[in-house]
Amino acid sequence: MRQQMPKQDPEIRWRNFDEVALGFTVEQAQAEADRCLKCKKPMCVQGCPVEIEIPNFIALLAAGQPEAALAKIKEKNSLPAICGRVCPQENQCEKLCVLGKKGEPIAIGALERYCADWGRKEETEAKSTPQETATKGKVAVVGSGPAGLTAAADLSLMGYKVTLFESLHAPGGVLRYGIPEFRLPKAIVDYEVGNLVKMGVEIKKSCLIGQTLTIDDLFSQDYQAVFIGTGAGLPHFLGIPGENLNSVYSANEFLTRVNLMKAYLFPEYDTPIRIGKRVAVIGAGNVAMDSARTALRLGAEKVIIVYRRSREEMPARLEEIENAEEEGVVFHLLTNPLQLLGDESGNVKTMVCQQMSLGEPDASGRRRPVPILDSEVSFPVDTVVVAIGQGPNPILLKGTAGLNLNKWGYIEVDPETLMTSIPGVFAGGDIVTGAATVIAAMGAGKKAARAIGNYLASKK
Repeated sequence: MRQQMPKQDPEIRWRNFDEVALGFTVEQAQAEADRCLKCKKPMCVQGCPVEIEIPNFIALLAAGQPEAALAKIKEKNSLPAICGRVCPQENQCEKLCVLGKKGEPIAIGALERYCADWGRKEETEAKSTPQETATKGKVAVVGSGPAGLTAAADLSLMGYKVTLFESLHAPGGVLRYGIPEFRLPKAIVDYEVGNLVKMGVEIKKSCLIGQTLTIDDLFSQDYQAVFIGTGAGLPHFLGIPGENLNSVYSANEFLTRVNLMKAYLFPEYDTPIRIGKRVAVIGAGNVAMDSARTALRLGAEKVIIVYRRSREEMPARLEEIENAEEEGVVFHLLTNPLQLLGDESGNVKTMVCQQMSLGEPDASGRRRPVPILDSEVSFPVDTVVVAIGQGPNPILLKGTAGLNLNKWGYIEVDPETLMTSIPGVFAGGDIVTGAATVIAAMGAGKKAARAIGNYLASKK
């Protein structure tokens, strides 16, 4: 039987920002590792964007060798403690696990997290491929989110001197500023980034490429290649009346404020976010769940999710949906916001919505929501968070001549090499694909690092 990871009690956890999922015990990790069938043709590996040799690390763990198991993971993945927490394994490696065809797949993500947490607790760093002396040249990595961190780690291991440029005062990108403390503690991000620094990666903070320095400036400083992994940080809005009222946030602003100003540590840090008693979050992805659960922890009395499709179409991980429901978030499905109404002071007070039904599938493959006539419904709200996706931040893009973009404003790259229209400049992650998962961005960073190595080798 698949082991179930223990969690904080819902009645307790919605009042704190401590991590919800508590991790496997030694006994649970052993029992779960023992379930692995050790397939001769492991399909699970094909589902891993960063190419972890999954059966091999699980076999080492089953043999009572967690340090060796972690070393095996880190041959391919430089951020195992992060991936073990936020990677959607159920749609990737675990989805292809043979055991899952007739029962429950191996809890691959939980085992990866166990190995990484064991290493951190023991203060033992996994030994991955020995780093070559950084003599091959200099590479600049722009953005310290999952794509940038992965590219930097892989390039460093390949023997390049890597400098990571971050616009904010601490590295991590979406890992630090976009994901709540209760799902990915900042201490985990600090630890993983610290390991990169020990590998020789230099991090330059408070440096906004496109403003502080340009891509041309980087080449003039003897960087031989540049990787752009700046993500998709420009929030989308609905375009309905009232979105400019007070206390209407984008999810990007809301979560960044909470993380950047450490509102999750209030009153130790006296920078709370103004939260009313009644909060509405529009959208049903992981970011929407993060926003709703954060609002509860910041003192909201009632939090609702408003989503225009049904539960089956919700893009969030099932685990996050269940966690939100356990904590008291109320879901209003097949409900589409029409306008926001405010009081005489310009504060939002009412959300007017329309009930929907589902028609034929649209381009996304999901059934298209169709309005039901004369079905308007209103909700009293003090705070609204719009979590319907994000687009590319234009600062670097507009400041870089010759960088081709597609019709949505994302960077165009060669699908095989991830090189942009500028020779020696590569890009990957959300800035290329649009908002996706952490692990997909890491996969792009790994692919780009390999391509950069090939490109620089061919120039010599």
